[in-house]
This record gives sequence, C-alpha cells and structure tokens, in this order.
Amino acid sequence: MILHTARNMQRVLFVLLGLSITTNVFAQADRVYDSGERPNDARLQELKDLNGYFPFEVPTSQPAWEKRAAELRQQVLVATGLWPMPHKTPLDPVIHGNVQRDGFTVEKVFFESVPGHFVSGLLFRPDDGKLNVKRPAVLCPHGHGGRLQDHGSNIKKLIESGDEKYPDSGRFPKLARCVHLARMGCVVFIFDMLGYVDSQQISYDLAHRFGKQRPEFDQPDKFGLFSTQAELRLQSVMGLQTWNSIRCLDFLEQLPDVDGKRIAVTGGSGGGTQTILLCAIDPRPIAAFPNGMVSTSMQGGCTCENCTLLRIGTGNVELAALFAPKPQAMTAANDWTKEMMTKGYPQLQQLYETLGAKQNVYCREMLHFNHNYNYVSRATMYDWFNTHIQLGLDESALEERDYKLLTLEEQTVWNDEYPQPEGGEEHERALMQYFANQSDKQIEQLTPTDKNSWKEYQKIVRGAFRTLVHRDPPNFADLKREKVSKVAQPGYLLFKDKVRLQSKGEELPVISLVPTKTKWNRNVVIWVDGSGKKGLFDDSDMIKKEVLRLLEAGMSVVSADLFQQGDFLSNDQPHQQQQVVKNSREAAAFTFAYNDSLFVHRVHDLLTLLTWIRENERQPQKVYLIGVNGAGPVAAAARATVGDQIDAAAIDTQGFRFASLKSYRDPDFLPGAVKYGDLPALLALNAPHPLWIGGEKGSTPQPVAESYSASGNSENVTSYEPQATIDEAVNWLISQ
Repeated sequence: MILHTARNMQRVLFVLLGLSITTNVFAQADRVYDSGERPNDARLQELKDLNGYFPFEVPTSQPAWEKRAAELRQQVLVATGLWPMPHKTPLDPVIHGNVQRDGFTVEKVFFESVPGHFVSGLLFRPDDGKLNVKRPAVLCPHGHGGRLQDHGSNIKKLIESGDEKYPDSGRFPKLARCVHLARMGCVVFIFDMLGYVDSQQISYDLAHRFGKQRPEFDQPDKFGLFSTQAELRLQSVMGLQTWNSIRCLDFLEQLPDVDGKRIAVTGGSGGGTQTILLCAIDPRPIAAFPNGMVSTSMQGGCTCENCTLLRIGTGNVELAALFAPKPQAMTAANDWTKEMMTKGYPQLQQLYETLGAKQNVYCREMLHFNHNYNYVSRATMYDWFNTHIQLGLDESALEERDYKLLTLEEQTVWNDEYPQPEGGEEHERALMQYFANQSDKQIEQLTPTDKNSWKEYQKIVRGAFRTLVHRDPPNFADLKREKVSKVAQPGYLLFKDKVRLQSKGEELPVISLVPTKTKWNRNVVIWVDGSGKKGLFDDSDMIKKEVLRLLEAGMSVVSADLFQQGDFLSNDQPHQQQQVVKNSREAAAFTFAYNDSLFVHRVHDLLTLLTWIRENERQPQKVYLIGVNGAGPVAAAARATVGDQIDAAAIDTQGFRFASLKSYRDPDFLPGAVKYGDLPALLALNAPHPLWIGGEKGSTPQPVAESYSASGNSENVTSYEPQATIDEAVNWLISQ
C-alpha cells in the first residue's frame, strides 16, 4: 500500500514539475521493446548442428594464421580435456602372437593408456630381410566398422564397381592398408576404437550409440561419460580416443625399429576425424591422410566425433589446416565431402600457398565413389606417403596386392595367457574419476604462491577460461546504438537504448540511469542481475533504494537484459532450460560442440555492454561491476576475461558452484568449469584488481586468497562476513 502511494505521489510530482511520463516508465518500467516484441537477435534463430555449413575463412597473412592457429589448437586441447596435457603413465606394452605372411608380419598389442585402461590393436612390420633398420611408422585409427570391418558377400559388387580389386584384401579394407604399408617398408599400428573388437572396457553402445541420460551416472563423486558432471570436466569419448591416439604415438615412438622423425597418420571416416584431431595437437606426425571427413558439410554424426566446445567458430577444414604446412592429402567422394573441390580444398591451397608450401596439400576428386577408403583412395595415400615419409619406392611397389587373410585367432589380442580386462559400469566410473583426480591435482599444483607461479596459473587457468568464453570485448566501431527514450525523473535521467553488435547480429535492450540531483562523477556501475534490467526496479516499478544510493553518490548505473532475460522472453518467465538442437540423443556435445551455452552468451553480452560504456561519447573515468541475484557467476566470468577494464567488482556468489548443476540444460551450464576450479577459480582470476565477495559465509576461497596474495595485492579482495546483502556491495562500491 505504501509503495503504491509513493508511486502515485511520484506521478503527481511529475505533473506538477511538467516532466514527461511515458507508458514504459511506469506500466512496464523495465521494458525497452514494446510488449510482445523481442530483440532482433541472431541467437534467437535455430541452433547450429553437425549438419551445418562450416566454411574456412583463410587469414590474409602468415602471422595472422599463426595467431589463429595457436588459439584454435588450444581450443582443441581444452575441448578434448587435454589442457594441460595429462601426466603420461608407463604404457607397459605387451607384444605377442607373431604371425608370418608374404612380405609382412603381424603381432598383437595391448598397453595401458592410463592405469587399468587398455588400448588394443595389431602391429604390422615389414618382412624384407632387413635387420637393424629404423623404419618410418604409420598410425591407423580405423573409424566406424572396426579394424575387422568385413565387406563379406558384398565384395563381388565392390570389385565390379572398381572400389576394390582383390577378393580377400578387399573384404577387410582397413587391414589391407596396414598390410601394404608394411610391405612398403613401414611399421604400422592399427588400434581399436572404444567398443570395437578387443576394446570392450567401454561398450560400443555407450561410446557410439549413447542416447539417454543416466541419472545414476551423474553424481558429483560417481559419474560416467555423457553426464553433466563429465561435461563440466570436459571428459568425453572423443577426448578419451584422442588421448589413446597420443599414447599410440608414444608406443610407436619407443619401438626399436621405428624412426620417430618419420611418423604418419591415416584414417577414414571416423578414423579421419581422429586423424584430423591428433595431427592438430601433436607435433610428431610429419604426413597425414585424413580421408572422408575433411568437409565444410557434415562434421561427424557419432557421439565419438563430437565434444563440447570443439567446433564453435570452426569446422573440420580449418581443424585439418592446423597441420599446415606439413603434407596432407584426402579425397572427395559422393558423400558430405562432395563439394570439397570448390568449398574447402581451394581454401586449404590458399593457406598452404601463404605458408609457402602449396604442393603439400592435395585432394583427389572421386565423386563416382560413395563414402569410402577403398582401393583407389588407398592407392592415392600410398603414393602420398611414399613421397612424404621418404620411402623411395618405384611405382610398381606401390600397387596393392592380395594376401592370405588372418584367422580369428591370429587377429584377436586376448587369449588364455592374456585374458580380456574387465570393463563395464564400474570401470567407466573409475576411469572418469581417475581423469578427474589427475586433473584436480594438476590445477591444485598451479595454485600460485609467488608472482612467477601466479603468472603460470594465469597462463593455464585463465587461458582455459578464455577458451571457454572465447571472446574479447568487441570493437566500439562494431556497435550501433538506437535511442528509444529519455525520461527525466526526480534526481536522474532514465535512458532506454538498443545496442547492437553488428558483426554478430546480437542486440541488447539497455537502461541507463544518470544522476541529475548529484553531479555525475564520471563513474559507471554495470548492474548485472539474474532477472536482467528488471533488477533495477522493485515490485512497484520504482528504482530500488540500493540503485538510488549509487545515483546519489554521483554514479551512473547501466543494466541490460542479457540473452534470454527480460525483453528476450515471450512470457516474462525466466529460462529453466536452455535450448538444444533437434536431436533425439541426449548428448550435450551435439549442441555445445557447435553453439555457445547460455551462460557464455550472457558473458558475451556483458563484454558488449562494457565496450559500449567505456568507448561512447561520455567516456567514464571508472567502470564498476556488481553481480547479484544469481548473476554473480556471469559477472565473475566477465571480469576474469577483461581484468582491469573493470576497475572494481562486487560479486555475490550465493554459494553457487557449477559442480552442483544437475543438467547440461541448466542456464548456468558452462562446459569445463569444474575442471578448471569452478567458481573460485573465476574469482581468483579477478586478481589483482579490487574485488568484493558475498555469499561465501565470510571466507575467501583458497584459490582467491592465494592469487591475490601471490600477486602482491591481498588488500584488494574483501569477503563480507555476515550474510551478504546488496546494501553492503553498494557500500563497498561507493567506497572505491
């Protein structure tokens, strides 16, 4: 009743003073757009999925590419859970069961990529009578269908179509390339993808056919693959397979007959995806043939080919480009690669030419064949590797020949002497916990104790979070302001604007309050609230008393609806779940390998708002930030991104931790947040700049205290001891 009376008195005062009153000021005080209208924002369109279009825009110079490549390589490492690189444990390889064939031998192999988790496969070696010779090596990730993919009765049709030439080797095309590469003088290792042939500790159905979330596998201390907890730690099938690939290179490199300076990698389809990723992040391969997946079209339809963060702002062509200027080749077939000759390959040629090595990239057009790694494609690969790993063979030695097939016993790794290791649910949980524990130890060891270790913490942990957010504040020239209204109120002016980030098609509804009763001191407070700019107002559409105190202190206050707040909503109800792509399989990566999470969009909006405030014609002296009512984590992430561009920040965490999330569809979901230290790490990355923390029961989280101490600025962090209130945050900001 009192509030309504106050509101009516303000209306009367406005009339007496002759000030303007608009419907928006009172009936919908917080709205910038008309009722029912939403911002013209590209993010309201359908999400991108794996079937989108992924062009490669080639940088104009070598330095520009080197900068882009460094950022992208880090993105791949972070996305696959390999930043920083996990500690390598002993492989303890076992090689057994030598089998002799015409021109080559085959042996069975298994080793531990991490303790208790085994990689299995077959090792092919030349049998040419040459002893004590260091040979080139080829790693063969096999792709879907397994290393024992069998064309069976279909081989006759494949021979008739020209896909294959021989009835035996053509039946098992993945083994055929291993056989012939060994006959060409290479040591070749083909290893099992998760769930195929002898790799059964993680099942095929889980690794490649996962479709439904499993609540029993989503506990903070007892979780499995594809769970929210795993995604918060960047644990994925793709990441595990990439790690296995790295350990396979370790295995090959330590073989006495392998020349570690001449290692190549080739795989087709899903194996092509693995080839692209491995060659993007590991410097050891000198030549590559990623077949069937270098494309601006479909990026890989399996859960094993997708992980959160991987293809945001990029695609398989650019990921393959990370191997440049080293030699790589591929083919274009009548599948999702069919446009490579005009979309993808010319851009790769352009990049290689920029790097002075145009001859080192090649794509062979073979549109008369469907998706394949057939006899003709393999012949292209043999020729490529002959040149680029310096085999020195004449043309006749490159022609693939038939061979006597391996028996089931000869190609099976496990037997009575070496029984198959146990797997299943407990192994899955134990494996995820192992990686989590190892990662936690790595991050904990980075906790700074002095300025040097603080810099290393910044490099690794800030580097990771910058990759998670992957945007800097935009250029002011990219912003366009549309003035909506200006209303005089007692003691301040209220402005409503639309601020558009033109290059991204993103648009923000913004409210600015400028003091008139007190002279503006050229300081601006960005008010970030869980309900958007509505958080400036009380239930009677009156400016909150805490906001009025800032105005009375001479500060301007600016707030906006971040993405999917306020004016973005059609029903004025806050988002309970964020949007995902139209895919019946409940894997976070199908959405967040290609799209930012809602949390990240909101951080981006804060960065846009910051540029608009700092660079407009009324340039402020200082910019402060306050994050309240559930917006503390977003404010912390934005401040961690921009550092001293925000002079002081007051953040009420309300005790939030990303680890407490129950679903990857939660609006606060940030892939990787727990891996890198959760919300305390984001607060720690605010160091050395002034920071007020509420919601932590009066204590300063250890990483925060250590970071401020190590930077030599312990006095710049304040934790409010009683229960945090907005009043106390405002008091602190005014005192700055």
